[in-house]
Amino acid sequence: MSLYQLPLNRAIERRLCRDYYASSDPSVIGPDGNVDEQLCKIDVVQKGLGWIQGVMETIWIGGDFVMTIPLGFLAEKWGRRLVLRLNLLSRVFMLAWAIIVGYFDWALPTKALILGPSLSVLGGECVFNSITYALASDLTDDHVLRATYFGYMSSISYVVALLGPALASATMTILLWLPFFLGILLLVLAVPLVHMLPQSARLLDSDSSDEEQTAPLLSSPIIKAQDAQDSLFRSTAERFRTLQTIVTSHPRNFSLLLISFFLTSLASSDTKLLVQYISKRYSWTFASAGYLLSGKAVVNFTLLTVIIPKFLQSRRASRGQALQAESGDSANVRYANVCLIVSVIGALAIAVAARIWMLVPALLVYALGSALPIFTLSLLKSPAVSPPHGKGHDDASNPDNHIFSIVMLVKTVGSLLGAPTMAMLWVRGIGLGGYALGMPYFVSGACYLLAIGVFHGIQVD
Repeated sequence: MSLYQLPLNRAIERRLCRDYYASSDPSVIGPDGNVDEQLCKIDVVQKGLGWIQGVMETIWIGGDFVMTIPLGFLAEKWGRRLVLRLNLLSRVFMLAWAIIVGYFDWALPTKALILGPSLSVLGGECVFNSITYALASDLTDDHVLRATYFGYMSSISYVVALLGPALASATMTILLWLPFFLGILLLVLAVPLVHMLPQSARLLDSDSSDEEQTAPLLSSPIIKAQDAQDSLFRSTAERFRTLQTIVTSHPRNFSLLLISFFLTSLASSDTKLLVQYISKRYSWTFASAGYLLSGKAVVNFTLLTVIIPKFLQSRRASRGQALQAESGDSANVRYANVCLIVSVIGALAIAVAARIWMLVPALLVYALGSALPIFTLSLLKSPAVSPPHGKGHDDASNPDNHIFSIVMLVKTVGSLLGAPTMAMLWVRGIGLGGYALGMPYFVSGACYLLAIGVFHGIQVD
């Protein structure tokens, strides 16, 4: 979806800008019906852009969150591949709808774009991340190797973040709608890859029965999904009760870790505004801002694929084979705190960066905090956070199989609250001007600071 954000911002801005100047100064509208992008950085246009983007992001996250548990029931009954295909469908629709609204601008108003994310009820980031991270966690019981896997997975996201804005910037200068077509093509190519994925969430359990092979992460006992008389409402309610029981039955460390996931997810909602922030505050075109974001992604990618894995492996080698899980957990807590401190500094530096030359190093510092999920997700397998359960649990009822689902739900709640909050702060900041433009990043830094306080309460020794 990194191909989507840049051209979408420009498409909305262009429509709002043309509508504004059509009534205030038609002379600046060119023969092709467009207005120079530099003239579109005025407050009234940017406020409208921020409002529409905030609403769209909230709808996308909200639909994903509300339908996560019901989609878990669907995955239980029909298999996770179907749910992943539905995820692809929701994304294809969002891209296609942007093209439709753009080409039929004489019939469809700008606000019609808000309908684009409505198919997030077919699934979004929450279900997708639950599946992928749990699969990676099941590959090994070694905390260092698991952290490395998480780093590789995060790095893939940053590869996309690296290539996406740059590719979007290059293609949108040729044709604004070209990135949308490329995005649809890539999503279609992902369909056969989804078909290659295993149905089982327990890849290493070769003795699992055929029914267990279809158990998803957000599942309750399989027999419930196979019972035709079991209503979707009842199954959804049972899942919520199951997840609540798991949270309350786990140690205090688990609850504190969930709070930290919520706070960091809320804080990271500021990244959605970054391209608008750069474009408005420094009067940059969206295409130019995309190249700058790709530079930030280079730091993220290098950190997660090279520096962090090498660092963890060297630390393990220096301490020898006697390294115990407890000491590894303590290291994860320590490194997570470092990432949080760096995130606070980076967010505040972005907020006060009055010139572009001040923003560049601030972005690099902020990017260093991207390693945080490597250590926080690894802590989920710590005995001090998620105590091991007896062998009497079957694959479907074992709480360990729900942990990553709970985490993704909590992160989604944080994003659901963060999207409208950051949008409102941004619109308010535009109205006030000056350093108030950095309001979303001041709040983001405060959330990271609160997360540091929460982390100090986690005891793994």
